Amino acid sequence: MTRFFWVRHAPTHARTMNGWRDLAADLTDIAALNRLRAALPAGAAIISSDLGRAVATADAIATGPRLPHDPALREINFGTWEARHFADVEAEDPARLRAFWDQPGEISAPDGESWDDLTSRVWAATDRLAAAHQGRDLIVVAHFGAILAALQRALDVPALQAFAQKIDPLSLTEIACDGRDWTVRRINHRV
Repeated sequence: MTRFFWVRHAPTHARTMNGWRDLAADLTDIAALNRLRAALPAGAAIISSDLGRAVATADAIATGPRLPHDPALREINFGTWEARHFADVEAEDPARLRAFWDQPGEISAPDGESWDDLTSRVWAATDRLAAAHQGRDLIVVAHFGAILAALQRALDVPALQAFAQKIDPLSLTEIACDGRDWTVRRINHRV
């Protein structure tokens, strides 16, 4: 059984749509980082997306071997919506924005990714990681969308139902894989 300990990166405090934009994480809450580190399996290998906020968070909580950063674990690419406020995008293209959130699947931001694109790359990454780390614990520091994609698969629910999950910064979501089946053990656990 491979256990994935998904950790959402530390907060960025950005109030815009941030996917592939490289933002710094706020790592000033040392007590929260220490509690999170203590809740994770000691010595487990740790991997993160290649975006700075995930890399810095992973570095702050790592107690085991550090695996190379993986771009497949990035947040969804918001394309031309990147770094823009929701209200501004809504004023410009309300139908597309509403469809993007209310009908996740094939609809994408202009020059960005769809939900289906995100799940395809995250699921491929988790399959690769599960095969490479079979029977071990793995800490994965990633983003809201990537964690929801992993949950959608493990819960075997439609995307919109996965969207209903709350994933806070520095929260822990645990998913196990026995080689075929995925099991969710906890979601958005705050330590």
